[in-house]
Amino acid sequence: MPGTSLSDSTTVISAKPVVLPAPGRGEDLQVRVSAPATGGDLPVVVFSHGFGWSMNGYAPLADHWAAQGFVVVQPTHLDSRTLGLPPEDPRTPRIWRFRIEDLKRVLDGLDVLEASVPGLAGRLDPDRVAVAGHSWGAQTAGTLLGARVLDSDGVPGEDLSDPRVKAGVLLAMAGLGDDLTPFAVEHLPFMRPSFATMTTPALIVAGDHDDSALTTRGPDWFTDPYTYSPGNKSLLTLFGAEHSLGGIPGYEVAETTDESPARVALLQRLTTAYLRSALHPGDTGWKAAAVALEEGPEPLGKLQSK
Repeated sequence: MPGTSLSDSTTVISAKPVVLPAPGRGEDLQVRVSAPATGGDLPVVVFSHGFGWSMNGYAPLADHWAAQGFVVVQPTHLDSRTLGLPPEDPRTPRIWRFRIEDLKRVLDGLDVLEASVPGLAGRLDPDRVAVAGHSWGAQTAGTLLGARVLDSDGVPGEDLSDPRVKAGVLLAMAGLGDDLTPFAVEHLPFMRPSFATMTTPALIVAGDHDDSALTTRGPDWFTDPYTYSPGNKSLLTLFGAEHSLGGIPGYEVAETTDESPARVALLQRLTTAYLRSALHPGDTGWKAAAVALEEGPEPLGKLQSK
C-alpha cells in the first residue's frame, strides 16, 4: 500500500506560493504544497488554518503528514495576518464562505497544483482526498463533510458538502451555537453549526482544558461535533490540552499556551494512522494506534468511536 514504508526521515518537497486563479475573491488563492520526494498514488490532505494563520503555519502536522506519504495542500485564507484585510473590508462578513470556497478551489485545481510543483506530476491519487483543519479551519473543513450553518431562525443553510472528500480530521472545532457569549453572537453569526448532516467519517480532537472565550460552556463544547454528528466518527480527547493542542500551529509560537512535544507527537501518530486507514480501506494502522493509546502506561488522551 502506498506510503506504509515511509518514515519521518523521508525527504519532503515543498513549494509555495502556488497560485490558483480566484475570480471574485479580490485576489488569487495562494497555497503551499508539501509532498514526499518519492512514491506514487499519493493521497491528498487539504488543510484549513485557524484564524489569522497562513499556508506557512502548522508545520508539525503538515511536514509530518508529507513525510508519511501524503500530499498536503495549505491555502492561505483571507483572514490571514499575512494579507492584512481591514475589518471594514467588504469581504469580511463573508470570509467564512470564502474559506469554504478556498478548499473547493483547491479540490478543483488539484491537476494544476500537481503540474506546478516540480517532480509531483502524475503522483497524486485524486480519489483519496481528506480535509483537515484547526479551530476556525476545522469549522471550514467540517462544512465539506456535511456540517451546515443555521440562520437566525435555526434553519440550516445550504449543503456545502463535497463528495470528493472521503474523511476529515477536525482539531479543536467549535461546538453548537446555543451557548455563545454575547460577543460571539454579535460578531460571529456563522458560528451556529448543525452537525446533523455531517455524515462523512471524521476524527474529532478536543482538549479537555480548552476553555474558549466564545462560549459560556467549558471544554466539553469542543466535543459537540462528535456528539451531534451521525455516522462513522471518532473522538480523541487530549488530557491537559488547551486550544493549541500542545503546539500544532507551529514550534514555539506565541499562542501555544500548553506546549507539549509529547502531545504533538501523539497527534502526529494518531492523525496519520487515522488518515491512512480512512483513505486506504483494509489498513489496520488506526486500530493498532487506538489499542496502543488505550494500553499505554500513562495515556495522554482517550479515544471513543461510533
